[in-house]
Amino acid sequence: MTAKDKEHIGTATMREDGTLVLNLRVEAGKGLGGGQKRYRRGDPHYDEVIEHIGGIEPGETKLVPRF
Repeated sequence: MTAKDKEHIGTATMREDGTLVLNLRVEAGKGLGGGQKRYRRGDPHYDEVIEHIGGIEPGETKLVPRF
């Protein structure tokens, strides 16, 4: 993993219905894991996540910077 890769924690894709799908990786010590989180319109964190990744449109995939 390069230093550039460590600036991001995964990807975010916006589905055509507006649902955000985040595929995230987690590093802890020597361990590595991951998971998926979905945000639907109306979720209290939906707009916050879109702002954090710098905006996103349906069908688009973007890198998710560290929080």
